[in-house]
Amino acid sequence: MEIGLGTWRREPSTVVRQAGPEDVHAKSVIVAESEVTGVPTEWAPHSHARHELVWVRGGTLTSRVGNRIYTVPAGFGLWMPAGTVHGGRLTAKADFFDAFFTKAPEPTTVAPERTPVAFDRPTLVAMTPLLESLLLRLARKDLEGDARARTEAVVFDVLEPAERQYALELPGDPRIDAIAEALLANPADDRGLQEWAAALGVSDRTITRAFRGATGLSFAQWRQALRVHQALVLLSEGADVRGVSEWLGYAQPSTFIAAFRRVMKVTPGNVRNPVSPVPDAGLPTRGPVA
Repeated sequence: MEIGLGTWRREPSTVVRQAGPEDVHAKSVIVAESEVTGVPTEWAPHSHARHELVWVRGGTLTSRVGNRIYTVPAGFGLWMPAGTVHGGRLTAKADFFDAFFTKAPEPTTVAPERTPVAFDRPTLVAMTPLLESLLLRLARKDLEGDARARTEAVVFDVLEPAERQYALELPGDPRIDAIAEALLANPADDRGLQEWAAALGVSDRTITRAFRGATGLSFAQWRQALRVHQALVLLSEGADVRGVSEWLGYAQPSTFIAAFRRVMKVTPGNVRNPVSPVPDAGLPTRGPVA
């Protein structure tokens, strides 16, 4: 299953895995699990029979769907509709959590009308303290009957899209795919339009039109968005702002901070030092199927 343009940059220590087995016969509307991999982990393209919500603590999850890359930092989750083919990448220090949602009127603890499809496309969700606490509660094996049904109902009441959707649209245009591949491999590549035009044997106007048509952004805006996605990963792993700025090719940290804030509406420091939304709680573990 091909999921778009090339592949993202892979650390040498990355472990590549297949999706684990999915219990499609589970009677609960929501089934929550977790895992700590301890190493950078990548999942090959796959899909699920149920809707999936994934979130992390202490790191970043990146998921690729077609020509889109979704970056999921701490405090956010990614809703993946059933049947959506996607690949995943987890940073080394991240705690991984996921929850599967019944997608159709199957035998469940609540009526079918209480199991709505929340979103019909991949969507970033705000992992509020309330939502995460509810999902952690649903991971308990001793929660049954009416208590589970009430908790599941509240989850659907508070499940909302995040104000900011961190999705990077990859061009998927043969005229500029080489540029996107180069920047994915090295976000600090500072070649401008004229240099790229000369390298590809096209006009800079062609590159500009291609980026606008494929992504809705100018070349400069797209490169900045890509750098922000890379910054989210690095910051979530504990890298300092100056180091991230230098690695991404910014002349000054202040320039990076301003660019990051334009896109994210928060400073890099807010991402690097997020407040843990809920206390640690044990969840049943199984190989994650991001």
